[in-house]
Order: sequence, then structure tokens, then C-alpha cells
Amino acid sequence: MQTIVLATQKGGAGKSTLAIGLARAAIQAGHSVRLIETDMQGTLSSWQGRRAYAEPLVEPVYDARDVEQHLQSLAHDGTTLAIVDTASGTSAVTSAAIRHADLCLIPARPSIADIESAAATLSVVRACKKPFAFVLNQTPARGRRVDNAAAAIGDDTTSGMADVVAKPFIAMRNDHQDALSAGLAVSEFAPEGKSADEIRSLWQWVEAKLNSGITDHAEAGGKLADTRPSAQAARDADASWDACL
Repeated sequence: MQTIVLATQKGGAGKSTLAIGLARAAIQAGHSVRLIETDMQGTLSSWQGRRAYAEPLVEPVYDARDVEQHLQSLAHDGTTLAIVDTASGTSAVTSAAIRHADLCLIPARPSIADIESAAATLSVVRACKKPFAFVLNQTPARGRRVDNAAAAIGDDTTSGMADVVAKPFIAMRNDHQDALSAGLAVSEFAPEGKSADEIRSLWQWVEAKLNSGITDHAEAGGKLADTRPSAQAARDADASWDACL
């Protein structure tokens, strides 16, 4: 099983809508998916309460000590992809989720405030030695602001932009919020719309990123390294936000 964690310091970046959209796109691509909600605000649980369809199931996990065991249980039951939606800010449960991620996605709106606030999340992700990518979300349909934001992220991360900025950017459209209100993913609400196309394309980019990590390690001639701490080690560190630092 692979695990994607959506995390960022700043609220309102669209983690929950991205988690829902990616989950549905992954299901359409053949994955068995679970959404894990670590944000006690309960956006995903409320969405599921409005939903007429079972999949993807939302499973709340609010205690950092339960993250590893829950992911292991999902893998044992045949889940192929877990997507973790985290709260904004710093928390022990977000840190625990990052430690168990195969890929961290950091949503950011194309503003200097969002990009600067992502630094705290990025420092934890790097300390945990986890692959990551920024997702420029809620962007204008066109304009230089988006390109400037992407360039700023590339400069700040000192990596190739192709590796750290996911494509495509997700434009701000009413379909996302209307779908959330209806208990749907955007690809269900308006399957032929531009927003649905962007989310499906974003999933293809994310899946390629996940698979490239596996391929690269296989070509190196070894098993995938398990960089996750044991449950006891996590408890000893009290699952604090800076446990990877």
C-alpha cells in the first residue's frame, strides 16, 4: 500500500477537496482507496455524511499513536492507496502521518503568504526524508501570478521544478465547492468539466511520481527502504511535530 499525505501550515489551501478529488481519480484508475481524516474539523466526515455512495470511505484517526497501526491494518485488508488529510498548523498526528508517507503533497495558493507558510511543513518533510511536491491550488485560470508562484517554489526548494511542482495547477472554479456541498468528488459532479480534467491529470502526475520512486529504488538493486520509526520509537519521541528534526 502507498500513502499520500496532504499537509501544509496554512489553512484554506484546499487539502480536503484535493484529497477527495485524488481519491476518486485513483478509484477510477483501479485502486482500493481509503481517506484518512486527521483534522478534527471533520470536513471529510461531513462530506461523507452528505454522500450517496460508499466509496471512498473516510476513516477518522485523531491520535498520533494510532496512525501506524491504522495504516498497517488498511494494507493488511487490501487497500492499495491511503490518502491522509491533515489539519493546518503543527500537530503530533500530522508529524506521524508524514513519517509514514510515500509522498507528501503540500497544497499552496499562488500567494507569497502561502508559499512562506509552507516552509515549516517542508522542513518536517525534508527531515523525515520523504518525497514531496507542491500543488498550486485555487489558482486564477490565467495570469503571471501562477508562474511567479511556481518559480518562487522552485527557487526555495533548490530542486528541479519538474520534481517539486505538481502539474497541472488546479484552477479556482465553483465546481469544487459545489461538489463538496453535494457529497461528490468534482469528477462525479461535472465529469466533463475542466476541473475534473485537471484532477484526473493531477492524479496521473502523482501516480507517476509514486511509481518513479519505486522504480528508481528497484533499479538501484535493493528493497524499498523503510524509513519509518517503530511504534515504540514513535512513542518514545511522543510523536511530536519535530520528531524528524
